[in-house]
Amino acid sequence: MEKLLKSSLFLLLMLPMSFFAQQSVSGTVTESATGLPVPGVNIIVKGTNNGTITDFDGNYTLTSVESENVLVFSFLGFTTQEIPYQGQSSINVLLDESQNALEEIVLIGYGSTTKQDATGAVEKINREQFNKGAVISPEQLIAGKSAGVRITPSSEPGGGGEIRIRGGSSLSGNNSPLIVVDGIPLDQGGVQGVRNQLNVINPNEIEDFVILKDAAATSIYGSRASNGVILITTKKGTINSEFTAEYDLKFSGGEITDKINVLNAAQFRNIIESTAGTDVSLLGTSDTDWQDQIYRRAYGAIHNITVGQGFDNFTYRLNFNHTEQQGVLKTDFYERNALNLTLTQNFLDNNLKVTLNSKGILDDNSFADQGAIGRAVAFDPTQSVFDPTSPFDGYFEFRGGDTTDDEFRQATRNPLALLEQRSNDAQNKRNISNLNIDYRFSFLPELRFNLNAGFDYAELEGYETRPITSAENNQSVRFDNFYGGINRNTLLDFYFNYNNSLDAINTKLDLTAGHSYQEFYVNSRTRTTQNNALITNPTNINRNSLESYFARASFDIANRYLISASYRRDGSSRFSEDNRWSSFPSLSVGWKIMNESFMENSSVFSNLKLRAGYGITGNQEIGTNYGYLGIYTPSQRGALVQYGNTFVNTLRPEEFDEDLKWEELKTYNVGLDFGFFDNRLSGSVDAYYRETEDLLATVPVPAGANLSDLLTTNVGETVSRGLEVGLDAAIIRTEDFNWNVNYNISFQDLEITALSLGNDPNFFIPQGGIAGGTGNNIQIWKEGFDPTTFFVYRQVYNEQGQPIEGAYVDVNGDNQITEADRQAYKKATPDYFMGLTNTINYKNLDFSFTFRGNFGNYVYNNTQSGIGFVGAGTVTPQAYYSNLNANVLESNFEAAQLFSDYYVRSADFVRLDNVSLGYLFPGDEVDVRASITGSNLFVITDYEGLDPEIGNGIDNNFYPRTRSVVLGLNLSF
Repeated sequence: MEKLLKSSLFLLLMLPMSFFAQQSVSGTVTESATGLPVPGVNIIVKGTNNGTITDFDGNYTLTSVESENVLVFSFLGFTTQEIPYQGQSSINVLLDESQNALEEIVLIGYGSTTKQDATGAVEKINREQFNKGAVISPEQLIAGKSAGVRITPSSEPGGGGEIRIRGGSSLSGNNSPLIVVDGIPLDQGGVQGVRNQLNVINPNEIEDFVILKDAAATSIYGSRASNGVILITTKKGTINSEFTAEYDLKFSGGEITDKINVLNAAQFRNIIESTAGTDVSLLGTSDTDWQDQIYRRAYGAIHNITVGQGFDNFTYRLNFNHTEQQGVLKTDFYERNALNLTLTQNFLDNNLKVTLNSKGILDDNSFADQGAIGRAVAFDPTQSVFDPTSPFDGYFEFRGGDTTDDEFRQATRNPLALLEQRSNDAQNKRNISNLNIDYRFSFLPELRFNLNAGFDYAELEGYETRPITSAENNQSVRFDNFYGGINRNTLLDFYFNYNNSLDAINTKLDLTAGHSYQEFYVNSRTRTTQNNALITNPTNINRNSLESYFARASFDIANRYLISASYRRDGSSRFSEDNRWSSFPSLSVGWKIMNESFMENSSVFSNLKLRAGYGITGNQEIGTNYGYLGIYTPSQRGALVQYGNTFVNTLRPEEFDEDLKWEELKTYNVGLDFGFFDNRLSGSVDAYYRETEDLLATVPVPAGANLSDLLTTNVGETVSRGLEVGLDAAIIRTEDFNWNVNYNISFQDLEITALSLGNDPNFFIPQGGIAGGTGNNIQIWKEGFDPTTFFVYRQVYNEQGQPIEGAYVDVNGDNQITEADRQAYKKATPDYFMGLTNTINYKNLDFSFTFRGNFGNYVYNNTQSGIGFVGAGTVTPQAYYSNLNANVLESNFEAAQLFSDYYVRSADFVRLDNVSLGYLFPGDEVDVRASITGSNLFVITDYEGLDPEIGNGIDNNFYPRTRSVVLGLNLSF
């Protein structure tokens, strides 16, 4: 009993001392916006030197902590937090991004780094920087936002824009970047039956884009990285967050901004009456604007319903999206119903993280006959839309006279009938899902293992039909076309990552090594009415796979000197065993000048880093999976051989090149990142030089040299150079008012330096097919020129500045105009392009606008050259006339002048791409944000055609872009 009393008294005496005992605390630091871990966060006991930093997964442990201490969590780019310690064993912290997000986390492919530690040309664009409005296609979010990235938007509803990073590098190969969505590289060949394969990603659910531009950043993706890489990360739940619900509505209305300038009925009648040999009786009595007949005001709506919640170890986010968008071309329509689900679960004291991403979509399209655009331009304006005597469902069509209702098979078809008598509906069911497992070894916390398994699966079913009464049908039965297929993209990759600080040598190291296997399978089938019979065509199957080994090592020495090297070994089934495997290395360095001692007291610089890198990447997108194999194609119905009463298929050998191999791109890049005055002005400058070897191009070959006169093979080289400047300025930064400006400008030059399989210096390959004749081309591939260069005669003008018909410059001086007098002249790609975005916030009011512009590019106006001469409307094989482009009143051309440089016009432009105004009405339970957005409000240009922004530089049958206004309402609960 005495011993018990003494022991109890001792414990009572020690109890007060327990309040001063030193303890430890641990936890995880994550971004509040994304739930992603933040490595390198400084945690310190306020007023002491006792501190630690978070590891690569945002975890920390701090010892020697006493009650009533204050813990300070700080990291550059985030708002510092101070949290009182009251004996907790665990404290998890959510950090908010500050205005100066210099050290934000950026993905770099199979891992991540901080912005200040990146040695390659890498740019992150987050959701605060996105373009606003009724955005259907994800790439529209970043148009005009990044130096070196040019996005030419599509006109049709749900259409995919053309994306070019540093101008592309190939001729016949694919020039689009590799897109990686939540770790899954998409098939660069696209998905059949959809307008844009990126439409599976709901733009409302995208957290950020990371653009990898140079080989130092992209070579980790090896054989698919020559045209850059875009990493898309979708939104996820937030740890330790309450249940949230959000409804977002955007309603849009748009219309075309201009029409192609053609003759009206009076002008056309005057041309016919004044032209010898014409028959005025063939004209009608109406005054029809056929472009008005095929276009409409287009409406659309986007609905998003989102719920989410986060717990200590589990988060979820669920989004439903419904999108409807009419096209300005009648009968054109796009609809999307999509469900996005993200689940994250942490196990084993947060050492194991499992993430599931799943995106399911029903992609429905009603495809309009875009041939109606060209027909509306060319159709006789004196004819009426409808004819009561017409056997073609009452639509006026040119017919053969009083005794027959057979249409003229070569005559221009009624454009409205083309649209309304055709039905072409398709549905694509698609799912992209991946399971990511990330495990930190408890016995070695610096080592992580990451496994990513995923698939992208799509099923297409489509049906196109035209009735017997359609003049376009040309058959005695209804035209039916059933089409469908499967796209399957499966992926399994894993890697180990070791991240540690070696205090003995004052170096941080980051090591990654892994393996990837990806397989692509495409199955296509059709059943079509041909020659009055429904024919089932053979199923077309394409299948290829890619196996890869990759590694990367990065070193940060004394927080000043950066060294990074990567290596990838790719093997592709698209090439023979002799050429199947190839290596793609890179090396880059960086110098964080800002961390040098001589910069410590700088009152001007807040960031200064020099970067340089070299790497090799590849391109295997050649449009065929079996280019190295001898393939035999079975004949279809109508080409069978009869033996007695038996009909058998013939087999036709296809061309092939058994030595086919990768394109290889060598890239040199030098960059400077800078920031002034607490990063009130920041930005980067990059200069690059690129050489593409073993170009994959389809070129003519001598007769008998192969099984065709055209062959896809490795031939030639290109060289490109560029300079990119990106600037961010926080002009005003106060608690209530902020004004930020982003400006980027890119200069680029691309030249073919070798092309011929031989040594002929005059060898060239015609490109760029045009309307107005058969087999005509207006562009040229030739050594010393850009691949989009035009190939024309130099027009001669009279003293009044008017073109003289048929008069061209005799370039070679032989006193005759021949093909030898055609010259390479101007090009379709711009010399430089820019983007300018202003963002202004005043309390709950936000306002932003974005300009884009291209300069030094030209467009061949095929709408003028094709029907801009009198003979285009009056010289026809049958008794009907076609309308003319109004340019005929200026040129006075009687006959076609297709190859005249008169039609190559400057297409410089500045476009007000996006303007948005919004206001947030905060509430106790519901926050309401209302907004209005205008898109494509005006274009400043001297180009006389419909639109100066033509991807291939040939203006013909162009689907016009719309000017739209979007009303938005967002409710957050």
